[in-house]
Amino acid sequence: MKIYLVGGAVRDKLLGYPYHEHDWVVVGARAQDLLDQGFEPVGKDFPVFLHPKTKEEYALARTERKTGPGYTGFDCFTSTDVTLEEDLLRRDLTINAIAEDSEHNLIDPFHGQQDIHNKVLRHVSPAFTEDPLRVLRVARFAARYAHLGFSIASETMALMQQISASDELQSLPAERIWKELERALTERDPQQFFITLDQAGALKKLMPALHSLTPKQYAVLKQAASQQQASVICFAVLFSEIDTATTEQCCQQIRCPKNFRDLAILVSRFAQQCQTNFSNANTIVTLLDHLDPYRRPQRFEHFLSCCELLFADDDSIIATQQLRSALACCQTISAADLAAEGLTGKAIGKALQQRRHQAVNELLFNSTD
Repeated sequence: MKIYLVGGAVRDKLLGYPYHEHDWVVVGARAQDLLDQGFEPVGKDFPVFLHPKTKEEYALARTERKTGPGYTGFDCFTSTDVTLEEDLLRRDLTINAIAEDSEHNLIDPFHGQQDIHNKVLRHVSPAFTEDPLRVLRVARFAARYAHLGFSIASETMALMQQISASDELQSLPAERIWKELERALTERDPQQFFITLDQAGALKKLMPALHSLTPKQYAVLKQAASQQQASVICFAVLFSEIDTATTEQCCQQIRCPKNFRDLAILVSRFAQQCQTNFSNANTIVTLLDHLDPYRRPQRFEHFLSCCELLFADDDSIIATQQLRSALACCQTISAADLAAEGLTGKAIGKALQQRRHQAVNELLFNSTD
């Protein structure tokens, strides 16, 4: 039994890029051999085990055979006869098909080190086309390493376009698409994820609402990433020029979490109102009602962050400051205080709105005085 470090840890060590996870492949062993050593089996589809102490993943060397559509349509074959090279052959990119032995020697049968040196994302074998998820994975790697100067090999892009032209992408579960998208939003150049999918012809199939993103929208997304904004903000800024109905449809299609969906819808519906400063108390109070900062203060701040990214000029800064100041005024007026005055039922709601309008009117008057 021989154990090798594989995948991202080897790749990023060679790149001098930070990494946190270690994946291992075990050659010349059976599942029972690992179980006897206290390893814990993971899942049912692949022969993967957790180390009893480190909890890192150890996978038996395996080969795969395409048996059905999608990224799960494979039969796996494990045996003590499966070689390290055969295991590496099934991987997606050459830079991910490098192994390191216990003495730190590199095993690189597909010239991944050369592609790292030349900054190229290149597929390992023609079997690349058997897994449609690889289109999204390559797009995510493009987003991760674009700042290092990496590009996609033309022959690999051709295979990605071949996958996109087939029906294979439709077999991907929405949850798996979202997982790759969400991870891409945390990369240094998340805009490259969408640009790559568009070049491959996959974006219009997977997320048609985002098929016509403009250079300005990509620039805003890049700016959000450079500021290390939360991924929910990076996602929402994409929808500033997309109508609300289409935004809702897109969020449903990719099954994004509720907090991502809600912020994207708010940005789609209301962000343009924050492009210039406000002069009307009714507009501010009504917008605050829709944004509901009284119960969802974090979402409100996320919305304002989106606006400041989208409209990076003095007017937008004034508008977001006005909303923060208006909220502070409105929060001094409570339903409990009105009830203490003897108001009940609908009268409390009516008085609450009236006093909020009055407070914001005074705020606007004093700011222009």
